[in-house]
Formats: sequence, structure tokens, C-alpha cells
Amino acid sequence: MATAGKAQRKDTPKDFSFLWEGKNKSGKPVRGEMLAPSMALAQAALRRQGVLVTKIKKKKLGSGGKVTEKDITLFTRQLATMVKSGVPLLQSFDIVGKGTNNPALARLLLAIKTDVETGSSLATAFRKYPLHFDTLFCNLVAAGEQAGILDTLLDRLASYKEKIQAIKSKLKSAMFYPISILVVAFVITAVIMIFVVPAFKNVFTSFGGDLPGPTLVVIAISDGFVANWHIIFGGLFAAIYGIAQFYKRSRPMQIAVDKYALKLPVFGDLIRKSAIARWTRTLSTMFAAGVPLVEALESVGGAAGNHVYAQATRQIQGEVSTGSSLTVAMQNADVFPPMVTQMVAIGEESGQLDGMLGKVADFFEAEVEDAVDALSSLMEPIIMVILGILIGGLVVAMYLPIFKLGSVVG
Repeated sequence: MATAGKAQRKDTPKDFSFLWEGKNKSGKPVRGEMLAPSMALAQAALRRQGVLVTKIKKKKLGSGGKVTEKDITLFTRQLATMVKSGVPLLQSFDIVGKGTNNPALARLLLAIKTDVETGSSLATAFRKYPLHFDTLFCNLVAAGEQAGILDTLLDRLASYKEKIQAIKSKLKSAMFYPISILVVAFVITAVIMIFVVPAFKNVFTSFGGDLPGPTLVVIAISDGFVANWHIIFGGLFAAIYGIAQFYKRSRPMQIAVDKYALKLPVFGDLIRKSAIARWTRTLSTMFAAGVPLVEALESVGGAAGNHVYAQATRQIQGEVSTGSSLTVAMQNADVFPPMVTQMVAIGEESGQLDGMLGKVADFFEAEVEDAVDALSSLMEPIIMVILGILIGGLVVAMYLPIFKLGSVVG
């Protein structure tokens, strides 16, 4: 079966983009863009739509690039704005596709537009690209199409993705700063050990006499760097690459790392608040769109970005499906602070669950922002002290023999 599936995918013709001009049934000039395996099939498809083609040519699309989460977020906001303003759906895709500088995004939007032109619903067209449009995205679009409020749900979906993107950016910025400083510190130390210390060593050899202990330690480390620099750097890069690849492929390792991340002294609290903010924001958006609670919980676990909360969500979903209230199920999961469960309880009792979840998400998003600012302020002096001790210690160790020589000469 797998072999047959591969053969079928291999034999599937590749679609190309064609720019066309012509006249519709009323004789009015029209133009557009469509995907088709060949020019002849493109002309045949246009004839079936009642278009008399006068000009058609293959469009040259740039290669390279990839569609990022930021691209999808921006596209969602643009599509929501245009649909809400009354711009026809297909024309909206044309406007966004021609306005982007990312060839990969342009190809993706053209493919979706072609599917919609041939009769697919917008949600069905999105579901063909799960790498870019997750279950939550497709479910909300489907709910909007069925209820006739696509513009409202697209606007809500765009706001949701913008908030989630902001949380991810805050979390990445909090992690990036110390990691980048440590990498720079390692590179500077390696340069000093490989190029600077050996030059001092040659000078010290001509002095004669015994060298101070710190200087001997630094010289010994430098000799190790010079002799084994290829092993050190190669082993370091190989270890980082190997761990990263193993992490991608090993679910048990991902679960273990996510559990440990929540227990880190400084970053653990930030990661926990970020996961809760994303969890409550996602559930609030789904529930407000009219998605049943049990069905909404299917998309919530993955959106939290942490396997601990994904496992807890599956437990919550199981208990809710058997008749338990969301509050009791969340308390049994034991991953949410009392404030969250109390707010959910109030929301369930008052019938305003989506609003209460939204308020919880707002609170924790503000907490994440404050925590990132505080962490940045805290990390700066700590990193300066570490760099000062490291670089200053090396400099002092190398200048000790010079100070000793100066005292002897004096």
C-alpha cells in the first residue's frame, strides 16, 4: 500500500501558474491567475467557466523561501480585513498573493484560491495544508462558513494568532539574549586561548623562572585548545546537532524536556505562564466561535506548546466528555493555579466561559510581558559579572608574570 501511495504521488502532475486574459459571457474583459498542470488544461478549465481566453502565459514564480507562522498571521489579518470590507474572497486572495514578497506564500495562496474556484469550501482548501493551517484554524473557518459569519470569525482568528505570535516572540526574546551572550563569550574565550595566550607563552619562556599558578592553568588550557580545537568545535557542533535531531524524533525526550523546563529556577515560571496564556486564549477563541467544548479541547492541548499541558488537556477532555465540569477536570489535572480554576468556575456558573477565559489569557499575557522585562533587567548585570570574571580572570592570569617581573626589576 505504501509503495502504491508513493507511486501515485510521483505520477501526480505538477501544477503551474498561468496568467490569463479574456472575456466573460457578457463580453466584459476579465483577467486572472490559476493553477493547472498544462496550458491546454488551463484553457479548458477557463472555457468551462464561460471565459473566452484571448491571452494566456505561464507565470514565473521565484524559488526558495518558506511560509512562516508570521506570514500566516499577517495573511489572516489581511484576509479578515478585506472580507469584512466586502471584498470578494477570490479577489482577496489575488490582492494578498500579489502583495507578498515571499514566493512560497504566493504559491500557497494561489493553490488555495484555485481549490476554492473549483468548488471547494475555504475550510476544505485550508485543510490540504496542515503544516500551515492547523485544526483550530480550519475548524473556525468551517464554523464561519456554515453560520454565515466568516468575516467575524476570520477577524477573531486573526486577533488570536496575533496574540499567540506576540507570546511566542516574548518567550523567544527572553531565551535568545542569554544564549547569544554565552555563545559570544565562548567564541571570545576560544580566540584568546588559541591565538593570544600562545603569544604570551612565547614571551614568558624568554623570562625564565617559575610562572604563577593561575598563569600555568591558563597556559595548560590554551595548549589543550590549540592541540584539539578541531575536536572541541567539531564535537560541540556534532553534539548540538545530534541532540536537536534526537529531540525532533523522540517524543519521550520532548516530554522529558518540557517537564524539566517547567521546573527551571527562573525560566520555568515564564514558560508555565506562557503555556497557560496560550491554552486559555485558544479555548476562549474556540468556545466563543460556538465550537462544542469537547471538540474545542482537541485543538487546545497542542496550542499550549508544552507536552505537560497537552497530556493534561487529553485528561480534561476525557473527564468533560463523561459529564464532569471543566472546573473539576482542570483541578484534577493539577497544572493550573487556583486563580485560573476559580475564574473558569465563575465563567461556567455565569454562562460567560469564553469571556472569563479571555480575561485569564489577558492576565497571563501581561504577566509574561512583565516577566520578560524583569528577566532582561536581571540577566544584564548577571551576564556582565560572568563575562567580567571570565575575560578579566584570563587577562589578570596572563599579566601576573609581567607584574612579578616588574617587581623584581624594581
